[in-house]
Amino acid sequence: MTTTTHQPGTIQPGTIQPGTMQSAVASIAETAADRLERAVTAATPSIHGLVADVVGLGIRVEGVRAGVGELVHVLTDAGSLPAQVVAVHRSGVTCMPLGATHGVSAGDQVVPSGGSARVPAGFGLLGRVVDALGRPMDERGPLTDVRFVPLEASSPNPLHRRRVEHPLPTGVRALDSMVPLGAGQRVGIMAGSGVGKSTLLGMAVRGTAAPVRVVALVGERGREVREFLEDTLDDASRERSVIVLATGDDPPMLRMTAAFTATRIAEWFRDQGLDVLLVVDSVTRTALAQREVALAAGEPPASRGYPASVFAMLPRLLERSGPGVDGSITALYTVLVEGDDLQDPIGDTVRGILDGHIVLSRRLATAGHFPSIDILESISRVERAVLTPRQRDLVAKTRRLLAAHRDARDLIEVGAYAHGSDPDVDLAIRLRPGLDAVLRQPPDEVVAIDQTWQALESVIGFAVPAAPAAIAGAPAPPTSSGPGVLTTTEGLR
Repeated sequence: MTTTTHQPGTIQPGTIQPGTMQSAVASIAETAADRLERAVTAATPSIHGLVADVVGLGIRVEGVRAGVGELVHVLTDAGSLPAQVVAVHRSGVTCMPLGATHGVSAGDQVVPSGGSARVPAGFGLLGRVVDALGRPMDERGPLTDVRFVPLEASSPNPLHRRRVEHPLPTGVRALDSMVPLGAGQRVGIMAGSGVGKSTLLGMAVRGTAAPVRVVALVGERGREVREFLEDTLDDASRERSVIVLATGDDPPMLRMTAAFTATRIAEWFRDQGLDVLLVVDSVTRTALAQREVALAAGEPPASRGYPASVFAMLPRLLERSGPGVDGSITALYTVLVEGDDLQDPIGDTVRGILDGHIVLSRRLATAGHFPSIDILESISRVERAVLTPRQRDLVAKTRRLLAAHRDARDLIEVGAYAHGSDPDVDLAIRLRPGLDAVLRQPPDEVVAIDQTWQALESVIGFAVPAAPAAIAGAPAPPTSSGPGVLTTTEGLR
């Protein structure tokens, strides 16, 4: 029996690592516990199994004792192939390979690892590109200043989470004003293909005030990876980012694992007291990979071919982000909706879990309006917590005008609208060019949050009458100046 152990690297002081005595003691204790766990695993005898058959994506193994989620190694003529147990049967287990199954044959030995997957985490990951298992892909040498942590982790205690109270600027006018993000909020970007999701994500990653960015590219076209790294991200953003990559030709187990690996890395930075921007593009491809794994393991399909385990996996992944005890993870998840149908099973489930959603419109994209955010269909559930009363009033007035213009658009386009019929429509027609100028933005432009509100105020502020008076006896709106804006990395804590 051969046992392999891995010694995790120690955490060295970094440019943004807290240097408190408490964090140092906690790191030493965590390292000691990790080494003790590895020593116990190494001392545990293992029983080798044999490959019984390979059908489709799954490898059925007999004679090995391993639990669901445990890693095993298939010893083929071409070398060791890692795989993960996804189902347990009376006579053995079913494993999903973390690589190509070419060369796997019946009778190959299977050695259990004695534990689940572990991935690197630490400041040494900043500026690096890794695969779904945390292995470097950028040819910049081995990872340093990292430690290996279990891939699986539990969500923070809901009673210990910080409240979302501070806005997190992204540098995108349409987002920062009409669909504001809060530090620790989780938002879905809902759209079909080809309407600018990746471009909007790149704008948010470049312009965010968060000191750390973790980006998971799941199921991406191989051709687009370098374009995202070199064109969408600038040099400064790349040095503060960790890229986790699983292209569309990777095995489904790797594509599913990529989102969890990125989340685990973001959790490590959050546990250091930092605010992190987590981007997963896309959660739909993660769900599709989980569907392939579940169907290969023998699970019956349910809604539109998705097994029940897919809908159990989504909250397990999405609930891990958000605010923690000290730091926070602000998460952006893209959702590819089928045929622009927002009611598809994945989109509907994700929308019910997250704290808001941003809908991208194909009509706006084909008209050259970027970012193509459909303001009226998008919502932020933390808007009242992160905007001042004056800002909320500007947003309400803007939405009112956009809704009036939308309702009368058909009449306006054919020239059948009679001016004077509706004051809101008249005002919407007059202010529409100014609103479009505020809501449009070149991909390489980053706008400060103060400039965003000044631009909206100049268009809407004094031109739109106040909303109708509240019902007599209703409580007055709050008069506080509202939450402070997080505009620097120091102010994110």
